[in-house]
Amino acid sequence: MASKDGLDSLMNAFDRVKNAPRNSINAALLASANELADAQRHLAPEDTGALKESIVVTGPGQSTPAYSQPGGETVAGEHEVIVTVGDHTVRYPHLVEYGTSDTEAQPFFWPALRLLRKRLQQRIDRAGRKAVFDAWNGKNV
Repeated sequence: MASKDGLDSLMNAFDRVKNAPRNSINAALLASANELADAQRHLAPEDTGALKESIVVTGPGQSTPAYSQPGGETVAGEHEVIVTVGDHTVRYPHLVEYGTSDTEAQPFFWPALRLLRKRLQQRIDRAGRKAVFDAWNGKNV
């Protein structure tokens, strides 16, 4: 009797929708993280180029570089992407970002995030909405 009133198909749709964003959101997360890292590289001061080269995007399940800021050596979660700066040779990004008593601050990390935050969040939200919509309608199951 449950199939006559559509309850089975409704419950199947709910099950598809529950898992849909988790399965397809990582592509949007990686695209957003790469865009953020590119902006940070563009804003970073060009002394030797080592600071720019140390900006890294760490994907789901991967480990961030040792001595990176912010985060140190951290493993990204299943649906987490981390953008860090610094490594075993570049251990001074916080000094560049915030300055010291002898040098002026040259912010590059947080200004890029503040500049792009809305755009990046909209990309991730859009990917999640599309995944839910497609799952509800039985597409890409």
